[in-house]
Amino acid sequence: MTAENLISDSVVPLRTSDTGEEALGMMNDFYVRHLPIVNDKQLLGLISEEDILNHDVEEPVGSYSLSLVHTYVRETDHIYEVLRLLALHHLTVVPVVDVENNYIGLITLEDLMLLFAKTASFADPGSILVLEINKRDYSMAEIGRIVESEGAAILSSFITSDPESAIIEITLKINRQSLQSIIATFGRFKYVVKASYHETEYVDSLRERFDALMSYLNV
Repeated sequence: MTAENLISDSVVPLRTSDTGEEALGMMNDFYVRHLPIVNDKQLLGLISEEDILNHDVEEPVGSYSLSLVHTYVRETDHIYEVLRLLALHHLTVVPVVDVENNYIGLITLEDLMLLFAKTASFADPGSILVLEINKRDYSMAEIGRIVESEGAAILSSFITSDPESAIIEITLKINRQSLQSIIATFGRFKYVVKASYHETEYVDSLRERFDALMSYLNV
């Protein structure tokens, strides 16, 4: 999926003539902490709450120095590039431009999270298994074979890593309600099973975190 498929029309950009006070009001209305500044079709940059509070809120945002000038994705960029920018800069929105660098819209963090929540890997029933493994020993092919040897399948997976650690954490969504035999097989292959959840428990935990994030964004 590419950025052009995720563009939201619910949030409008700022004009250079809008004041910092007006920008803060729009952020409050749209429940975001960032907004793009657009001059005609040209994207000038992304303004944050911090940028505004570092300037005179009665002055137009077009006169501000911006900390996020070249922070955008092209319409053909993959969703992973959108996620990378969101995480790298702690954004609530990501501007989207065309091949001529004209602004065509933006992607909100909330819409992106809702999209993932509706995908088949999250919607299909199953359970969650979390493994810990040394980076040099990581092999998704082997992990997949272990799961499939028990007549199950991996619906989705993601990796959490710390650059300063040799250990990575692998979270698997498996199409099986009971994981006992799969956990036992991983144990025989010397894998460390950090945690396992029935999907309802995991979804409840994710929902609590999502609600907490949305509450934070609404402040």
